Amino acid sequence: MFTLGARATTEHLLVDPAEVGADLVTADRGGDITWHGPGQLVGYPIVWVPGKRGGGMADTVAYVHTVEQILIDTLTDLGLPDVGRLDDYPGVWVAPESDNPRKIAAIGVRLSRGRSMHGFSLNVDPDMVWFDRMVPCGILDKAVTSLHAEGIDADMRAVVDRIVHHAASAWGGSLDRQDVVWRDRPEDLTPFSRGEGPGERSGPGSYGDTVESDPAAHLEGTSVRLSGRLAEAGVTSGLQISSRKPDWMRVKADMGPEYRRLKSVMRSLDLVTVCEEAGCPNIFDCWNDGTATFMVLGERCTRKCGFCLVDTRHPEAPDAAEPAKVAEAVEKMGLDYAVVTMVARDDLADGGAAHVAATVAAIRDRNPGARVEVLISDCKGDGEALDVINAARPDVMNHNIETVARLQRVARPSASYARSLAVLGRAADAGLVTKSSIIVGMGETFDEVVSTMADLAAVGVDIVTIGQYLRPTSNHLPVARWWEPAEFDELKRIGEQELGLSHVEASPLTRSSYHAKQGEAAARG
Repeated sequence: MFTLGARATTEHLLVDPAEVGADLVTADRGGDITWHGPGQLVGYPIVWVPGKRGGGMADTVAYVHTVEQILIDTLTDLGLPDVGRLDDYPGVWVAPESDNPRKIAAIGVRLSRGRSMHGFSLNVDPDMVWFDRMVPCGILDKAVTSLHAEGIDADMRAVVDRIVHHAASAWGGSLDRQDVVWRDRPEDLTPFSRGEGPGERSGPGSYGDTVESDPAAHLEGTSVRLSGRLAEAGVTSGLQISSRKPDWMRVKADMGPEYRRLKSVMRSLDLVTVCEEAGCPNIFDCWNDGTATFMVLGERCTRKCGFCLVDTRHPEAPDAAEPAKVAEAVEKMGLDYAVVTMVARDDLADGGAAHVAATVAAIRDRNPGARVEVLISDCKGDGEALDVINAARPDVMNHNIETVARLQRVARPSASYARSLAVLGRAADAGLVTKSSIIVGMGETFDEVVSTMADLAAVGVDIVTIGQYLRPTSNHLPVARWWEPAEFDELKRIGEQELGLSHVEASPLTRSSYHAKQGEAAARG
């Protein structure tokens, strides 16, 4: 994201942001143009700033100098030599008195009623190419650098810890620290999710060889509780957290024009997609095809499933205007098939059922020809709540059973295999096209997956999707193994030809809403 200060213009922006997959935002801070993205630490101190000589207007210059000093002290602790200020250029510089001063931290602040807003950005290890696409801070003749570029490989958490230490010393007392991380990439995760910190990233980021099973290493980072449940379920071996994904799991990022247009629509209406929140590997494919799955009722889930990346902090109140916003987005995107999913909202009396039903109605009111698929939680099995959703008559009623019976307590301890079958059976009895999804790679056997498909078919499910589990972080369930593409092909054959399911979408990268339109068409014949 490129950001412009209050009085800045696009004069120093050298590219069309849309062409490079970035946003352009005007902020009410001071300063010119800068960039924010992964690998960069952005600090937003909120403190009361004293006035000059103890009274009057807040002393902006003194406050900026304090922020600079906190960063200077931090960088010194991290082993960066010769770091300080450069006259007439706010921020923090490496070798400021040399012939080649390099800016490592930018500062842009605003004071309102004596309270600080905005703050600083410190380059830890970002992609430095972004700084070539603008004139950073409007300074034509001076370079930008990072800790990594200066030969210091520092862990982001260690950098934050040092900054907090020096900030507490500068401003006095303890600080209320609220850390979040970039959500622009599938491996990114808010540290509040699951309440266990961000965890180690899953895989080294490059793809190629697989790693043989390692009985000890596959549990690295896994909590004692989760490890115990795995052992109870008979899962005692699997892949290391650093194991490289096989070739068939490779996903190529393609931020084409349709992807950028769809993202712009989502942001303009302040909507959330499960494509982003769950780190779906098909996001580029689906978004460039002009399809997306809207996630309603917020972006925070009241359950902590062992496989899921979605945020699990305390949820916020539902947005009453959200159904209308989703309907507007469907219209603006020109969709004839909309998928609406939800986070589990066990905090609500009806589990969010009325909100989902209202979203279905809003979409149809504004887009009479659109078909609507809903992907719902089990609403704790509340028949009245489920009937509210079924009465909205979605074209497809989807509820995910997620895994085989043996692994239910491991994967989703707040749900149950039998309850999920009952939810689906109730929808089938109401005459709806029904759908469910199975994740493989968490320790199940081939025969167990076939048995689960048979159970789904027995309660009237029409469509089943099956895909490979990807471990988001070391705090989530380990990957027991990679399923081969031929195994997915065989599951599809068995499901459609032997079990009588109308449609089975099965492949390593399949997710619940992947090719949703095609599945619905197949189910209706």
